[in-house]
Amino acid sequence: MNILLWVLQALLAAAFLAHGLLFLAPPPQIAAQINAALPRWFQLFVGVAEVLAAMGLTLPGLTRIAPWLVTWAAVGIMIVTASATVFHLSRGELSSAATTLLLLTMATFVAYMRHRVMPIGVQRPALHS
Repeated sequence: MNILLWVLQALLAAAFLAHGLLFLAPPPQIAAQINAALPRWFQLFVGVAEVLAAMGLTLPGLTRIAPWLVTWAAVGIMIVTASATVFHLSRGELSSAATTLLLLTMATFVAYMRHRVMPIGVQRPALHS
């Protein structure tokens, strides 16, 4: 289960790092589209939040420094993806809404599991026969 959680954390981190960087420095060919949908200040806010969330999903667990931040990063992603799902549904963008709903499900699973079931840094006692 721990391997599955790390895989999900890595996938979420990669997705949110890429999306956050896209919002921070959009390529010219899609900048106009993004600017038409969202104000620049909001793009910057979301971009920074998503890059920080990507780091929060991985670095605290890898370094064992404040590993509880992994749960909070996942909760932050839950808020972003729930909001993005509503945004995409309101615009009739069903495939984008489905993607954000999948990311919301993954983030919810990681948050719950890392908080309640398999927190990082907790050593399980070895079983002796």
